[in-house]
Amino acid sequence: MAKLNRQVIEALRTTAKRLQDGAEYQWGHAGACNCGHLAQTVTQRSQREIYTMVNGEWSEHLNDYCPITGHAVEDVAAQMIAFGFTPSELTDLEWLGDPRVLERVPGRRHLRRNDRNDVVLYLRAWAEMLEAQRA
Repeated sequence: MAKLNRQVIEALRTTAKRLQDGAEYQWGHAGACNCGHLAQTVTQRSQREIYTMVNGEWSEHLNDYCPITGHAVEDVAAQMIAFGFTPSELTDLEWLGDPRVLERVPGRRHLRRNDRNDVVLYLRAWAEMLEAQRA
C-alpha cells in the first residue's frame, strides 16, 4: 500500500487537478496516460521525458525489476516507488482497477481506463482512501 503521508496524498490530488484543468491526456502515451501524469507530478519531469524513460507501456515498465534486489531497472519507476507507491498500485492506476479505491468512487460505476474524467475520479477516491487511513 502507498505510504500514508501527506506528500503521496497531495501528489494524487495535484495530478487529478491538472487533468481536470485540461492537461494533455492520452491513455496510449506513456508520458500522458494515467501513470504518466502521476509520474510527472512525482518526478517533476516532462511528458516527453517520462515517455522516453518508460520506453513502452507502464504495465511492462513496472515489471522490470531485479528479482534478487527488487530494485527498479528504470529510474522513473524507482522514483515513484521511493516516493511511496507500489508497483501494483501503479498498475491498478493505469487500469483503474483497485477494488478498494473503486469502493470510494461516487456512484461506484464502472470506470473507463482511458477517460480523463474517470481518472480524476479514481485519483481523488484514492487520495480520500489514504486520508481516511491516516486518521
